[in-house]
Amino acid sequence: MLSSKTKHYLHCLLFFTVIVIVEIFAGGIKVLEGGAFVPATEINPWVQYGILGASLLYLLRLMTFLPLPQVLFNFVGLTFYNAFPDKVVLKGSPLLAPFICIRVVTRGDFPQLVKNNVNRNMNKCLDAGMENFLIEVVSDKPIGLDEHRRIREVVVPSSYRTKSGALFKARALQYCLEDKVNILSDNDWVVHLDEETLLTENSVKGILNFVMEGKHQFGQGLITYANEEVVNWLTTLADSFRVTDDMGKLRLQFLMFHKPLFSWKGSFVVTQVGAEKDVSFDNGLDGSVAEDCFFAMQAYSKGYSFNFIEGEMWEKSPFTLWDFVQQRKRWMQGILLVVHSKSIPFKNKIFLGCSCYSWLTLPLSISNVLLASKFPIPCPPAIDFLVAFIGAVNIYMFIFGVIKSFTVYRFGLSRFLLCVVAAVIVIPFNLIIENIAIIWCILGKKHKFYVVNKSVGPAITV
Repeated sequence: MLSSKTKHYLHCLLFFTVIVIVEIFAGGIKVLEGGAFVPATEINPWVQYGILGASLLYLLRLMTFLPLPQVLFNFVGLTFYNAFPDKVVLKGSPLLAPFICIRVVTRGDFPQLVKNNVNRNMNKCLDAGMENFLIEVVSDKPIGLDEHRRIREVVVPSSYRTKSGALFKARALQYCLEDKVNILSDNDWVVHLDEETLLTENSVKGILNFVMEGKHQFGQGLITYANEEVVNWLTTLADSFRVTDDMGKLRLQFLMFHKPLFSWKGSFVVTQVGAEKDVSFDNGLDGSVAEDCFFAMQAYSKGYSFNFIEGEMWEKSPFTLWDFVQQRKRWMQGILLVVHSKSIPFKNKIFLGCSCYSWLTLPLSISNVLLASKFPIPCPPAIDFLVAFIGAVNIYMFIFGVIKSFTVYRFGLSRFLLCVVAAVIVIPFNLIIENIAIIWCILGKKHKFYVVNKSVGPAITV
């Protein structure tokens, strides 16, 4: 059995190996004459392609640098911090922890899913020795949960309106903060989950350590998507990228800077009630499509601090390609609304803006792969190196996400290695889906909230 540090060192070795291979193949490191995409240095692009053509080619090449900030954060986060930490150890008695409300927000379309997960999450809390907690389900429709002293069901009235006109999940979250609805004190804590999110022993211990320390008002941890039954292998492998993003960029921004420089996710969110009420979810239409992103940026601008929470939670990737595309489209539209919102100071969304526009310009960035061979342009060696570095890190993010999500013990060595290879094979599929979502994001209606179906159905075999 390999130790935690040994696993991390092997991961770093694999990471650097992938980077070197991609650099050599793409011409970022010139070991042999004429790498696959190395431009012919004797070409004068201004003569060969004209001023307009050469300017366009250089602009497209420079556009590939938009994701550089988040790529650097992922690179440092994955190498500087142990990527395979040991099990979480409680730093104090759970009996001394402050009151914790585990809040699940749902539209109420899948009541049985909610009931099952409430029971599972309650058992995890009890197994960890928690006493001061409540599971609160907030729904647009009645769920019909069994009466229990640790369970509270809150149905948002159809007549309820927020002051700013917030809609969707933001409206439900804001309803919980209203004086006549809220039963928590400002020093209590809320753990925000989606209806399909499952707690684990490590995540419960991580949350307890975080709230007992009490240094930061907001926190978030890792979510993985390949646990228990894998419903759709394509979307699950594609989501391996998000697992790496949590372990790299998200972890670095919270552990080193304690700020949501690139925002955060909408689940496995831990907030102190007083701080949450001050920031609020009542942020109008622009803050309703990606309410999690808008909330994080608002909290950042108000000077609140964040931290990374140990442990992981479990979720499912979308079950269909349609849901996968819809999910990505909503995220892009919502984040774009946040980036353009006048309510968020520019200095607080610089990195988010780079990330958002690197996503939106992905079709143009990908075009460089073809253009570099068909219409080569001479570039300084540093540019060639960085372009290849960006590509190498993004490729490795799929590989590491699978390594982190799947285990040899669970799948066996042959199936585990097959999953790693499949993670690379699925990259073109993911790019196609992302490009479809981008075009739809730009052309489609912006203030729309699509709810992904996470009620387990028959497995899709690939």
